[in-house]
Amino acid sequence: MQWNIAERLGEFADRFPHERAVVYPAGRDRAGRVAYAHLTFAELDQESDRLARGLREMGVAAGTRMVLMVRPGREFIALTYALLKAGAVTILIDPGMGRSNIFRCLKEVEPEGFIAIPLVHVVRRLRSKLFPRARLNVTVGRRFWSGPDYATLLGGAWSRFETDRANATDPAAIIFTSGSTGPPKGVLYEHGMFSAQVDLLRDFYRIQPGEVNLAAFPLFALFNSAMGVTTVIPEMDPTRPAQVDPKKIIDVMREEGATQAFGSPALWNRVGRYAEQEGVTLPSLQRVFSAGAPVPVHVLERMSRILVGEGADMHTPYGATESLPVCSISGREVLAETAARSRQGAGTCVGHPFPGVTSKVIEITDGPIGALNEVRELPAGEIGEIIVQGPSVTREYYRRPEATRFAKIPDAGQFWHRMGDVGYLDDEGILWFCGRKAHIVETDEGRMFSVPSEAIFNEHPRVYRTALVGVGEKHSQEPVVVVEPEQGCFPRTASERERFRRELIELGASSTSTAKIHSFLFHTSLPVDIRHNVKIHREKLALWAEKKHS
Repeated sequence: MQWNIAERLGEFADRFPHERAVVYPAGRDRAGRVAYAHLTFAELDQESDRLARGLREMGVAAGTRMVLMVRPGREFIALTYALLKAGAVTILIDPGMGRSNIFRCLKEVEPEGFIAIPLVHVVRRLRSKLFPRARLNVTVGRRFWSGPDYATLLGGAWSRFETDRANATDPAAIIFTSGSTGPPKGVLYEHGMFSAQVDLLRDFYRIQPGEVNLAAFPLFALFNSAMGVTTVIPEMDPTRPAQVDPKKIIDVMREEGATQAFGSPALWNRVGRYAEQEGVTLPSLQRVFSAGAPVPVHVLERMSRILVGEGADMHTPYGATESLPVCSISGREVLAETAARSRQGAGTCVGHPFPGVTSKVIEITDGPIGALNEVRELPAGEIGEIIVQGPSVTREYYRRPEATRFAKIPDAGQFWHRMGDVGYLDDEGILWFCGRKAHIVETDEGRMFSVPSEAIFNEHPRVYRTALVGVGEKHSQEPVVVVEPEQGCFPRTASERERFRRELIELGASSTSTAKIHSFLFHTSLPVDIRHNVKIHREKLALWAEKKHS
């Protein structure tokens, strides 16, 4: 079996040599509009072959750890496949995690080289003592020093490069998680895991060669070429989806005939609102994917009105960097079957598991679990910790044995991954998400879970969103709901705040899970992860709430 997904690119280059593989921004035309260029599958395969040979001649061999920090586009995709072909271990770090975290991640992984934009190399040279092993460095863009660049790697005429024949368990990449509930950790991906992800996504969603995907999330674009799907990279800052120009996104989807698209909930919130205002529909789109954070119901409602093609729908695959995909549910399923229950505090339904992926709910445990039989599996309807097992689930964090011990549960020669989420399975085996384990509020009378509780208060017409946090010592915390009102609805006076608070208390009394919440604070704009704009930094918010509450 072919475990190195770069071999799949070669197959599609042979089958569809003249079909577009990557469509990317390439300046502007005379009218000032974004101009797009493209590489065919044959051109992408050949370009990555030439780059792989250039890397090999530099000294990059199987297992060499190479940081890749370039902007989404032609070079990013071609270099990723080149690194895979050469057998290198690609290190990918989300630039949205902040400078100090980036340095910590880079130091931890001890890279042997950087393929990066000039700014990254400037910092690398200034902080060279942090990276003593980084000797294999390539600049992508204009350089002001000697050394190889993208053109140097490409070299001369093309000849077939023999792709590294990886085993399923050979390391392929180290991808650093965002660290939303702790310090960022490097997730070690093996070639077999990447291959399994491609197969699961392709088969479950029935993705066919020849389709066109708008990739507003760079990592997902890498799978397209391994499925024979055209990748369209829009002009946008992928680290700030909430600031995207929705007209540009809609225009490029129309012009390129996109059949599917992948982006964060914040992006589809912008696109949906714009399309609703302008009366826009997108008849070519069959699938819209959104992941990384829960998708609000109002986003699903707007997108359902835009997707007018027969069978077209929005899908919200559930998973994490360590285990993706796990489950999936469509927008129309949510609106017809589960949204009403979510509004009443049942949690967010994340759907049925992918074939070959198994999920369980176990009793909530803080420490490591040495074996599955050490912990009790919970019955349907009882909230606990979500664990998963499957072919795309990663087995370890790079050089983090203690973190690996806390996150994995050995089980008869296999293992389960602890998602760090809480939820439950219903009577039909469908998984419901109730929030992050780290966000549980521990009161004198028991646990309170963020997602079900917040859903009750989010029903108030003047509330944009809420966040449940705990104030005080663990196990005796006071639950406090921090409220971000809708624009123009912030209470400015003491009497307005008291009236708003009483309305929220009355709303909370409708559910046993929120009936005893009486503390509310108002915040003009909740701190959020800029990459999603809906993933709330509850840890920061809890500190703010404690100061305000005291």
